[in-house]
Amino acid sequence: MSKVNVKLKDGSVREVEKGTSILDFAKQISEGLARVAIGAELNGESADLMTTIEEDCNLNILRFEDENGKDFLRHTSSHILAQAVKRLYPGTKLAIGPSVDNGFYYDFDSDHTFTPEDLEKIEKEMQNIVKEDLALEKFVLPRDEAIDFVKKQGEDYKVELIQDLPEDETISFYRQGDFVDLCAGPHVPSTGKVKAIKLLNIAGAYWRGSEKNKMLQRIYGTSFTKKADLEEYLNRLEEAKKRDHRKIGKELDLFSLNEEGPGFPFFHPKGMVIRNILEDFWRSEHVKRGYDEIKTPVILNEQLWKQSGHWDHYKENMYFTNIDDMNYAVKPMNCPGSILMFDRKKHSYRDLPIRMGELGLVHRHELSGALHGLMRVRCFTQDDAHLFMLPEQIKDEIIGVIDFVDYVYNTFGFKYHIELSTRPEDSMGSDEDWEIATSSLRAALEEKGLPYKINEGDGAFYGPKIDFHLEDCIGRTWQCGTIQLDFQMPQRFDLSYVGADGEKHRPIMIHRVIFGSIERFIGILIEHYAGKFPTWLAPVQVKILPITDKHLEYSLKLEKEMKQKGIRVEVDTRNEKIGYKIREAQLSRVPYMLVIGDKEVESGEVAVRSRDKGDLGAVTVDNFINDTIKEIEEKR
Repeated sequence: MSKVNVKLKDGSVREVEKGTSILDFAKQISEGLARVAIGAELNGESADLMTTIEEDCNLNILRFEDENGKDFLRHTSSHILAQAVKRLYPGTKLAIGPSVDNGFYYDFDSDHTFTPEDLEKIEKEMQNIVKEDLALEKFVLPRDEAIDFVKKQGEDYKVELIQDLPEDETISFYRQGDFVDLCAGPHVPSTGKVKAIKLLNIAGAYWRGSEKNKMLQRIYGTSFTKKADLEEYLNRLEEAKKRDHRKIGKELDLFSLNEEGPGFPFFHPKGMVIRNILEDFWRSEHVKRGYDEIKTPVILNEQLWKQSGHWDHYKENMYFTNIDDMNYAVKPMNCPGSILMFDRKKHSYRDLPIRMGELGLVHRHELSGALHGLMRVRCFTQDDAHLFMLPEQIKDEIIGVIDFVDYVYNTFGFKYHIELSTRPEDSMGSDEDWEIATSSLRAALEEKGLPYKINEGDGAFYGPKIDFHLEDCIGRTWQCGTIQLDFQMPQRFDLSYVGADGEKHRPIMIHRVIFGSIERFIGILIEHYAGKFPTWLAPVQVKILPITDKHLEYSLKLEKEMKQKGIRVEVDTRNEKIGYKIREAQLSRVPYMLVIGDKEVESGEVAVRSRDKGDLGAVTVDNFINDTIKEIEEKR
């Protein structure tokens, strides 16, 4: 047989017989590699281990732990779920079943309403399928045969999926035992690879995400190659439940979501304290970095959104209204308003860069099933900024924003990783503009020496972007900050400045957020800190606890003194036992509790209890106030 060359990720090249499967090739490298291999990337495309090597290629053999490795196991897990459901509930029709972050799901159309008890039964059947160690075999059918095949199975949703595929699309199926599913893959070689599996919950999901279609039943699950990894993940889920910002937000009286306004959050007084601190911090740091603050209207003429490109790329997520027989849109983004602000007067090259920041309220239509506390809402405040610059200023401005983002995230104690998102299919502008913009972002990251990964095709419709993904204290990631480099909107709005040559030139534009959305960032902070906010952020920083009513006068005097020094303090004036007051203060997660009794009144001291360190003993009032002020100023 003829030989082909295989280039591995480490740069080495190996020769192998044409037609060798990736799994057999892995065995040639080492039996150990073959045992842990779960899938591969062949010339950059995901491929099963059963795929054969037919030509010279680049090959990356993946383990479960590798980036994209988990998708192979979890995609197969979704098929195991579907097979188990079909065995237990034969009349069920299959919709779709992909792998997703941290797991997988499958959507079902069934006369049977699934319950939590059913999940245990289905999970047990899935474990039986794993024990059967069924091989996954791929086969391809011509379009007409494929439609006929799924029709005979009674799978109406699969018929629709095939009919919507392009005429030249390869239509593939995977078989495992007596179960067959329409699927492009990829998969692990057999069901036995799924060593640990757990079904998590049931939800409703409209077919193809449209409220006009039938509501299906979605079963979520997760899977791993080791039981220990599953147990660790489930422990993290339990910890996440304890930290749920909706639960803690209610306990601490921070915010609420009401039926009268689904997806439109209400902030309570204590929630507003946190929000105002974040906004004040935002404002002061922007002033230091040469930004001007602006405010643009929430409702603007429909024509503006057509000119900006949002109409063609985003209108299904927008709200509209009619005023004086003219059509208007409620803004989903702040950028067109900032562009109008830039264009209100002529600019010289000497004026640039111009940096405009806005805490702008935006509205976006989200499906009711997608709403989730503060994390997914229909109205939110973006901490937007738009920077207008000369071409030669691009790299320095990007680096300035990167440094700003780093400072903010470090202030809150977040680690983060960076992704460079490139041109999506649904985009506007020339190839040349996109190449210059993408290269500029890459150059800034490389000059800073920052590691990043490429996220192909996930840029904004008007430009590539750098995305910052925060990692919270239990290892979850949240995409918050972004830097988007835009050559398109300045062209669409014919923006210009007068250059040194006296001629008109086109500015370059950066769209940028750091918090992302104030509401969502607060939700992330609640869960990151589990409601135990650092002193500078805590809605109540000090709780004064008089032991009896005779200590109340001194306590109120202390409260007044601390408030005058800018400390957020409350006195528990209730006629309750001191033990009860302390427990209540601990449940409200106040950083400091001051217990006031006869001794404290006589000595002018306070007995300090720290939320995090316990009893700190007696200190003078002045020392406590000074130490607390220092802690607040240093944002500890």
